[in-house]
Amino acid sequence: MALAPQAFARETVQQRIDALLVGSELYMPEGEGPFPVVLQFHGCGGMKNLQARWAETARATGWAVLVVDSYGHRRIDSFEAYATVCTGLQLWGRERAGDLYAMLEWTRTQGWADPSRIAAAGWSHGGWTVLDAMALQPGAEAEKVTRLSGLRDEPLEGLVGAFILYPWQGFGALAPSRGLRFDAPVQAIVGTGDSVVGGRYVARTLSAMKTPRLPINVEVFDGATHAFDEIEAQDWRVKYSPELTARAHGMYTDFLRGLGKASPRR
Repeated sequence: MALAPQAFARETVQQRIDALLVGSELYMPEGEGPFPVVLQFHGCGGMKNLQARWAETARATGWAVLVVDSYGHRRIDSFEAYATVCTGLQLWGRERAGDLYAMLEWTRTQGWADPSRIAAAGWSHGGWTVLDAMALQPGAEAEKVTRLSGLRDEPLEGLVGAFILYPWQGFGALAPSRGLRFDAPVQAIVGTGDSVVGGRYVARTLSAMKTPRLPINVEVFDGATHAFDEIEAQDWRVKYSPELTARAHGMYTDFLRGLGKASPRR
């Protein structure tokens, strides 16, 4: 399958880290640490208020949170995001996977962070990103597709789990056909009323996806639309549900608490 157009030159891991940190937002829990860390990846519409609400949920559980801005250093504004990223013309999930690899590398160097307790969370395009990052082969393939150089032998080192909401798994997504090669718990939430990514299709795809050992846990929210957790949504295809959002936040809390008790991956 041909890749989406590549608009940006190859970067070193450190260059990507420096670029991403400019617009990203860090939420720290009380105490001295080291803290487990969750890296949150926004949808194709970019950084939105819902990310802060999810970050506060994770912080209340004792996790530090970095909400990663994938658009700032790429100079992708809201109009361009909806016109080109949401439509698949640029920045496919497999390329953006490099953002996850870079921020994992950054997290592992922070004295306040527990390098053996890092989770990833992704919404829509962000979910596509996380799943493709778990599907890519390390080494030459990962460096070529993500346009990064200097990745370690295992770029996902320290990743203990992934929390995914209404991910795109259609044309261009790598994980559905290849499966996941990295073994970590994955909790997914999809809605039956999602006309953007096709909720029932995504549920079937994730349930059937090959994994090394741990199957993806798919929670189906009856009637939930795409971005059901976004209060400010103005898309006619999206209907905010406070009840389902509270349920999803509760699942996020339980998932992170479970990861905090799990043994690190060897």
